[in-house]
Amino acid sequence: MRTTFIESLISLRRQKNDVFFLVGDLGYSVIEPFQTEFPESFYNIGIAEQNMAGIAAGIASEGNQVFIYSIGNFNTFRCAEQIRNDIDYHNLPVCTVSVGGGVAYGNMGYSHHAIQDYALMRSFPNMLICAPSCPLETKLCMDLIAERRGPAYLRLHKAGEPDITGCTDPLEPGVPRFIAGNKTSSTAILATGFAAQGVIDKVRESDKYALFSMPAWGMRFRDHVQSFASNYLQIITLEDHLMDGGFGSWILESLAGTIHASKIHIQALPLEAVGKVGKESYIHQLSHLFDI
Repeated sequence: MRTTFIESLISLRRQKNDVFFLVGDLGYSVIEPFQTEFPESFYNIGIAEQNMAGIAAGIASEGNQVFIYSIGNFNTFRCAEQIRNDIDYHNLPVCTVSVGGGVAYGNMGYSHHAIQDYALMRSFPNMLICAPSCPLETKLCMDLIAERRGPAYLRLHKAGEPDITGCTDPLEPGVPRFIAGNKTSSTAILATGFAAQGVIDKVRESDKYALFSMPAWGMRFRDHVQSFASNYLQIITLEDHLMDGGFGSWILESLAGTIHASKIHIQALPLEAVGKVGKESYIHQLSHLFDI
C-alpha cells in the first residue's frame, strides 16, 4: 500500500503543481521517488508532528493540497489539536497519511500500534476516513481524496498486500463494495481497511458469507448504510481497531433508531490486545480477530 500511495501521489503532483508532501523524518526507502522528482514540493519537518500539521494547514490555506505522512498514531494523536483546530474546522485539503494501521508494527510495541485512531479521526466533522483493503483500493482512495480536496485520513497497512478486489469503479463514501463470497447469502461481512485480508481466504472457501469492503466513510457519509443493512439478516463488521469508537460503532450509530441495528455484530480487537507485543499475526491470533 505504501508503494501505491507514493506512485499515486507522484502521478497527482505531475498533474497539479499545488500538491505538497510533508514527512515526519521517516518513510525512507519509500518517499525518495517523490522527493527526487519534486524537491520544491517536499519538506521533512522532523520529529515534530504538531508543527507538521500546523505547517500543512498554512500551506493548504493558500489553495494547495497537502499530504502529511508518518507511522501509525504519530501524526494523529500527537497532533490531534492541530488536526481539529487548524485543518478540520477550517475544512482544509490536508490528508493525514498513517502507515502501519492496527498492529502492523506489532513487534515495535504499543507506541507504534494504531488501534484507537478511527475513534479519534472520525470524531472530526469534516474528516473523510479512507481505509483501503489492498493496493487497488489505495489508488482509488487517492483519487477520491484528490477530487474531494478536504480533510482526509488515509490509513494504510504496510507493504506486500495482494489485491483482493478487481473493482475499479470510483469510490463513493459510505457505500460498501463487494469483494468475494456468496452475494445471495443472508450474512454479510463488512470490513474496513486491512481487516478484509484476514478473512478473504475463508470467505472464498465457503458460500456462507458475502464479503464487502468499505474503504471510505466518516461522520458526513451515513446515507447509504440503512439501505445496505436492509439486504441482510446479519452483518458482521470487521476492523483491526478496538471496538469502542471504531468502524462497527460508526455503523451502529448510522443505524440508530432503525430495525436494522440489531443485525450488527462487531468483530474488533479486544481490550486484551492493548499493550501486547509481537508479530501482527500473533496479536491477531491471540485476539481471534479473524475467527468467523
